[in-house]
Amino acid sequence: MSEKVQAVLFDFDYTLGDSSTGIVNCINYALGQIGLAPVSAERARATIGLSLRDALEHLAGAQPEETHERFTEAFVALADKIMADLTVVYESTAPTIAWLREQGFRLGIVTTKYGYRIDAILGRAGFLDAFEFVIGGDHITRHKPDPECLRLALERLRLSPGQVVVYVGDSWVDAETAQGAGVPFVAVLTGVTKRDEFDVYEVLAIIEDLSELPFVLGQSPQAGRSIP
Repeated sequence: MSEKVQAVLFDFDYTLGDSSTGIVNCINYALGQIGLAPVSAERARATIGLSLRDALEHLAGAQPEETHERFTEAFVALADKIMADLTVVYESTAPTIAWLREQGFRLGIVTTKYGYRIDAILGRAGFLDAFEFVIGGDHITRHKPDPECLRLALERLRLSPGQVVVYVGDSWVDAETAQGAGVPFVAVLTGVTKRDEFDVYEVLAIIEDLSELPFVLGQSPQAGRSIP
């Protein structure tokens, strides 16, 4: 792109790390608490990136409001106990984030995951302070793919005209969110969304993992290879 990128925003799940084991456990626990049978890990993982309301409806169809509330309460209660311990940050995350900071990029996280849970995960990983802010599902009223979360991030950044922010995510949900907010999107193939599923969206680039991000941001191949 011709404009200079000033800030990079990231989704979390399947982008910076993998908390799918915890999510599958929490989904099936919560389903049991509302009297429904557990689902396969594959079906549960397919809901990652959706709000808990949308995840439940994806798995079990339309539900009464009281059922949604019980499902959410059960999911959150177990997630508070196990999610941080069961989350693995990708090997490419820490060195890429360190490189981006060295280059002067402003960084943030925009995710459906609750903000305090991201704080706990990144605190354990040792680089929570690398991010200027975290916007989680508990900070907004309309969840992805509604672009409210990215619009809030843009308000936080207060970029000048001509300055650009990109959003990096792994799913169609992230792509649709970015498109709705008018933010350039970089797709990373570390999730369950396949490359060809991004064809219907405006995508700046598709990368295998975060170590390829410097190429997208206009850096030379040598700069990309120099990521520590």
